[in-house]
Amino acid sequence: MFKSLDINENEKSKVTSSGDAERVKCLIIGSGPAGYTAAIYAARANLSPVMYEGLQPGGQLTTTTEVENYPGYPEGVTGPVMMEDFKKQAQRFGADVRWGMATKVDFSGDIHKVWIDESKLIEAESVIIATGATAKYLGLEDEKKYAGGGVSACATCDGFFYRGKDVAVVGGGDTAAEEAMYLAGLCNKVYMIVRRDVLRASRVMAERAKKTPNIEILWQHQTKGLYGGNGVVEGAKLVKNLGKPDEEDVDIKIDGFFLAIGHKPNSDIFNDYLETDNVGYINTIPGTSQTKVPGVFACGDVQDSHYRQAVTAAGSGCMAAIDAERYLSEKNG
Repeated sequence: MFKSLDINENEKSKVTSSGDAERVKCLIIGSGPAGYTAAIYAARANLSPVMYEGLQPGGQLTTTTEVENYPGYPEGVTGPVMMEDFKKQAQRFGADVRWGMATKVDFSGDIHKVWIDESKLIEAESVIIATGATAKYLGLEDEKKYAGGGVSACATCDGFFYRGKDVAVVGGGDTAAEEAMYLAGLCNKVYMIVRRDVLRASRVMAERAKKTPNIEILWQHQTKGLYGGNGVVEGAKLVKNLGKPDEEDVDIKIDGFFLAIGHKPNSDIFNDYLETDNVGYINTIPGTSQTKVPGVFACGDVQDSHYRQAVTAAGSGCMAAIDAERYLSEKNG
């Protein structure tokens, strides 16, 4: 799907080669707010960063129609436009931004090896991982149909657009309870669509959700589909007690449909070398972006299971670039 781009003549002075490999000071894997911010800081620190944008250049924000909570955009901005701004700023300072996806790594030596698109080998003195996380969806065609028109995987990001309206949250864990309570402070009514007859959330979170007046928990309900007009959600088709004698169809009128069934960090190719939690988020040394492998840093949603915001991702990208610069400075004297 992607092809690796060769460096131009001016860039050749910044790298050395080992056999068929390309040697770089700083390799950034993945884009989005974390990756692009890391590229800006690394470029300004004369690290001549090379970035491979990955399967989804710009990350999850490219699927967001409107961003109103990022500083510096008083009138709001679409996710794709904001990510293009980030990219242009990184390139302005000399970051080499390329199409391509990391498919294999070897972090066993002092020089870190990364294969792009299963063919091109990059040897990097430092690596910044900014591969993000992917929200889990139910797998309904309607989720794609109404993407950006009522379907969201981030209440904190998009809840503001549904002030005074009715919305639904899918899930029964802590994340679902937190998102439902957040939305309850903005919306007229919040339905929690829960597949089981209990919440998986912690007792404290579950009790808070149950006691919130404008949250209605729909026990043993599952989503069959969404409906609406002009690409905008107007309601959800549910089924109650699926597979049981008293199974019944239920329709609810909603303006927003929020998925809160978890995220999957894009960290699989690093599992042989880096420590992760039980979900797959990369562990970093507290207060830094440093992983357990010297010279390998992680930033953004691939290591953040809690905030998952563009502004916090950008902040961690800044940290990663500064940590990489200090690491290289100490290593090379």
